[in-house]
Amino acid sequence: MNLDALPYASFIVLLEFAVGTMAVCLFADWRGRVAASFVKFSAAMVTVAAVVMLLNSLALDPKSAIGGYRLDDGMLTPVKVTAAVFLLTTLPYNWYLLNEDRKMAMITGVASAAIGLALVAVVAYYVSLPTWGYAGSLLSIAAGTLSVGLVVLAMTLGHWYLVTPRLPREPLEELTLLLVAAVALQSVLLVVNVIIPARDVPDATAFLGSTTLGANPAFWLRIAIGLLFPAALGSMSFISSRGYPANENAMMSATGLLYIAVGAVLVGEVLARGLMFLTGVPV
Repeated sequence: MNLDALPYASFIVLLEFAVGTMAVCLFADWRGRVAASFVKFSAAMVTVAAVVMLLNSLALDPKSAIGGYRLDDGMLTPVKVTAAVFLLTTLPYNWYLLNEDRKMAMITGVASAAIGLALVAVVAYYVSLPTWGYAGSLLSIAAGTLSVGLVVLAMTLGHWYLVTPRLPREPLEELTLLLVAAVALQSVLLVVNVIIPARDVPDATAFLGSTTLGANPAFWLRIAIGLLFPAALGSMSFISSRGYPANENAMMSATGLLYIAVGAVLVGEVLARGLMFLTGVPV
């Protein structure tokens, strides 16, 4: 990855964390089978992530290219504005959750998630010029957003089983299954995006290996660490959670596996965004 692209890659990963966590938090809240304290904590985590993401956006310069990777520089202002609006919409969601107004919390949560999805769409357009098409960058970032949100909140939910006895096992089972499905979707999209050639291969000095995707070790690390490993960990976590409550240590094992999965997914996303800015392929 070219060093000039680092703030842009980190911004996308932070976006995936903030928006993905918001969407999954809202889903878990809607399902209504998790502790209210878990939803409140998750919502607060979304706001913190959104603050960091917005601060990162201030480091993005209005350039038409970074390290040879072309950007739609006219979209940078909409990106920053949408990021700010997303942050602002998380605040009433937190407020209504703290005041236990479930109806208004759901309304404001849906609004915040919708703005988050709009942010994903705007950012995907902003970085889509060298890729084979807008659909490629949009689906890649959207799937990454889903995977990051699921793995972060599955791991967080695992902690609630350790401190709150007799919680039903189904919510964690559901999130781990969805995580495996999301990673599978990412794998399918990776194959599609690799098959379809990029419109414009960046002419950049590589910081992270060759600009030829298959010759770059980071590509294979992205597959092994960012896709195959999380899929295996998610499956193992699901199997482990099914032993609860008969086996009281089942959730402890599942949570430990999800801790590792969080690291693997985030490393995979950093590699994926770095490779995109290096090769023009949204892997």
